[in-house]
Amino acid sequence: MSKFNRMHLVVLDSVGIGAAPDANDFVNAGVPDGASDTLGHISKTVGLNVPNMAKIGLGNIPREVPLKTVPAENNPTGYATKLQEVSLGKDTMTGHWEIMGLNITEPFDTFWNGFPEEIITKIEEFSGRKVIREANKPYSGTAVIEDFGPRQMETGELIIYTSADPVLQIAAHEDIIPLDELYRICEYARSITLERPALLGRIIARPYVGEPGNFTRTSNRRDLAVSPFAPTVLDKLNEAGIDTYAVGKINDIFNGAGINHDMGHNKSNSHGIDNLIKAMTSEDFKHGFSFTNLVDFDALYGHRRDPHGYRDCLHEFDERLPEIIAAMREDDLLMITADHGNDPTYAGTDHTREYIPFLAYSPSFKGNGLIPVGHFSDISATVAENFGVDKAMIGESFLDKLV
Repeated sequence: MSKFNRMHLVVLDSVGIGAAPDANDFVNAGVPDGASDTLGHISKTVGLNVPNMAKIGLGNIPREVPLKTVPAENNPTGYATKLQEVSLGKDTMTGHWEIMGLNITEPFDTFWNGFPEEIITKIEEFSGRKVIREANKPYSGTAVIEDFGPRQMETGELIIYTSADPVLQIAAHEDIIPLDELYRICEYARSITLERPALLGRIIARPYVGEPGNFTRTSNRRDLAVSPFAPTVLDKLNEAGIDTYAVGKINDIFNGAGINHDMGHNKSNSHGIDNLIKAMTSEDFKHGFSFTNLVDFDALYGHRRDPHGYRDCLHEFDERLPEIIAAMREDDLLMITADHGNDPTYAGTDHTREYIPFLAYSPSFKGNGLIPVGHFSDISATVAENFGVDKAMIGESFLDKLV
C-alpha cells in the first residue's frame, strides 16, 4: 500500500536557489555560473514575499547567505532541502529527465554560431520558404521577432534561431505562416535533428501575432522533443497501471512517454495551476502521480532578465498555493521544485547551473524539518518507492524522511 495515495510534483521552471558546486564549469555569455543565485539575487535586489512557501520551509533551506526577505520558520509545516544536478547540462529536458531518474552523461548538441548551412538549406527546400540568415544564432525569443518580424511580414521568410539550450526554434507570425504550416515545418526539422552532430533536445514552434513594435507570442507554442533514451519512473508507473497526469509542457518534454493523462498546454502559470487543480479534484484521479511545469518564470522573466517580473510571478504562484493545498486529500503529497536556474540579475540571457529548492507538504504530516541535500533524481526514486515500482537509472529515495 502506498504511503501517499497521490503525489503531485510542481516544477517552478528555472527557480534555482544558488550556484551548484560545479557551476564554474558552465558559462553564460562567457561568464562562469559560479556566482549565480536566482532566488537569492531576486530576494536581495527587489525583495521577495512568499509567505506560503516560507511556511513550508523555503527559508530553512541551507545556504551560505540566507534568503534576505524569506525568513526561516521555527515550526515549518513541511520538509525542505536543495538538490544538485548530476547530469551534464542545465537545460529544461536534462533537468526534467534527471528528476525522473535519468543520468544524461552526453549533453545534447548546441549551436552557439547558429545552425549549419546543411540544416538551413534542407528546411528551405522542404518548406519552400527562405530562412533569414541574420537571425540564425542564439537569440532572445522576443528580441528576434522585434528585429525580424517586420521582414517576415513582408517576405514570408522563416525566423530560425537557437539559444544556449539544445533547441531549434522557428518564430512565425500566425497571419503570415499558418499554424498548420509552422507545425509541419517543425516536424520536418525534428526529423533531421535526431542524430549527432545535430542531436537537439527540442524543436519549438514559436507563433506570434501583432504589428511591428507590438508583437506578442501566443499560447500556440508546440515543443517537439526526443523520447527519453531509457525508461523513466513515469514509464514504470504507466507500465504498472498507475495514473500519470501531465500539466503544461511535461508531455512535450517526455514526448508522451509514460504519460497516460495529458491536461494540455498552459496559456500561463495561472492557467497551469487551474489545470493542476482540475486534475486534483477529478473523481477519476484516485491514485497516482501528477507532474506540472509552470514555465512563465523562465520564459517571460528569466530569459528577459526581468527581476521585478520574476519576483511578481513568484508572488502570484505563492498566492495561489493555498488553492493547491485545499485541493489535496489527506493522503496526498505535494512537492515543489525547479529544473535549473535562470538568474535574472546575471550575465547573458540563458540558464544558470544551480541547486534547485525542494519543498514537501502533506496534510498527513506529523513532523517537519530538513531533508539531507541530495540530487534531482532522488525525487523520482521517492516516487518509485511510494508506488512500489523500480527506480530508474539513478536516485535515492527519501520517502522514509517524510513523516
